[in-house]
Amino acid sequence: MILKELSIINYKNIAQAELQLSPKINCFIGNNGMGKTNLLDAVYYLSFCRSYTNPVDSQIIKHDSDICMLQGKYIFEDSTQEEIYSGIRRRQKKQFKRNKKEYERLSDHIGLIPLVMISPADIELITGASEGRRRFMDIAISQFDKEYLRALVRYNKALQQRNALLKNDEDLIDITLLELWEDQMVEDGVLIYNKRVEFIMKLTPMFNDFYSRVSGSAETVSFEYISQLNDGDFKDKMKGNRQRDLSIGHTTVGVHRDELEMLLNGFPIKKIGSQGQNKTYFVSLKLAQFKYLLDTGNTTPILVLDDIFDRLDSKRVEEIVKLVSEPEFGQIFMSDTNRESLDKILDRLNNDSHIYSVINGEINLI
Repeated sequence: MILKELSIINYKNIAQAELQLSPKINCFIGNNGMGKTNLLDAVYYLSFCRSYTNPVDSQIIKHDSDICMLQGKYIFEDSTQEEIYSGIRRRQKKQFKRNKKEYERLSDHIGLIPLVMISPADIELITGASEGRRRFMDIAISQFDKEYLRALVRYNKALQQRNALLKNDEDLIDITLLELWEDQMVEDGVLIYNKRVEFIMKLTPMFNDFYSRVSGSAETVSFEYISQLNDGDFKDKMKGNRQRDLSIGHTTVGVHRDELEMLLNGFPIKKIGSQGQNKTYFVSLKLAQFKYLLDTGNTTPILVLDDIFDRLDSKRVEEIVKLVSEPEFGQIFMSDTNRESLDKILDRLNNDSHIYSVINGEINLI
């Protein structure tokens, strides 16, 4: 699958852009703060109905405008064409359309345009809160598994409703209603747990392979999936914790509290990893996600590399470039601040490429 044409109006600092894109490599060069990341974020938005860096839609509209628009034209391996449109107005519900027909639910769009983005912000997967690591699993799985995505939506709704009930005085709580929301959480939570376990089992060897190739070392990388569902019945745990939950006013057991511990040689990398190891870790993790989506889905995902070569030694850069030049990688978007280093990378890739300059939100083919 490739993104053939991209139209942007008032997305962050990009007032207007009309791009005819290369089916293989599209490079965006410019200084920091010029809009390279915003352009890549627009590509991400068309896949996920949200920004990679900012979940508040009103904040992605150019500051002096009231509306922004994104439109992408895609071609799939079977020559099927899809036109995806998003329109966002301040203080109004956004529109998301596929071939001019508006989606009833945005979740119906997730997975149509599979994409993996690798960004310096991904360091948060290692150093940040557990929520980011759960979100990584959820995004990776939901791009090909609609059942998982629907279960996740239902689970989060039931969790919200249960938490709302728990905030009431105990003698005013409808226990029958509380149990209904608990049953919903248990049903969907078990499904989510099982699919996460399966995902981690399949992802780990892919991840280890990519890390070994990028780092050139014998270090072992792995995960430990920590969940309250690892031992014991979810329903029993929910019921057993009910009195405690009533006391503190929120739900303390469930898959919304799961953790994905990231390990290097059996130890948490957030405690022992160097800067180079950390960056190699999350880059390899995202490449493994790409491979997983490629093997599991029906089309080749888009790969987006946002300024990832900075602060990596030349050997690791060379290995990453070798990897993404392999035939299984399809269309690639990348950004860099250094034209000289970018030219060296493109020489190694030896593929059809477009290079764009990005200056104060203006994007031009070089």
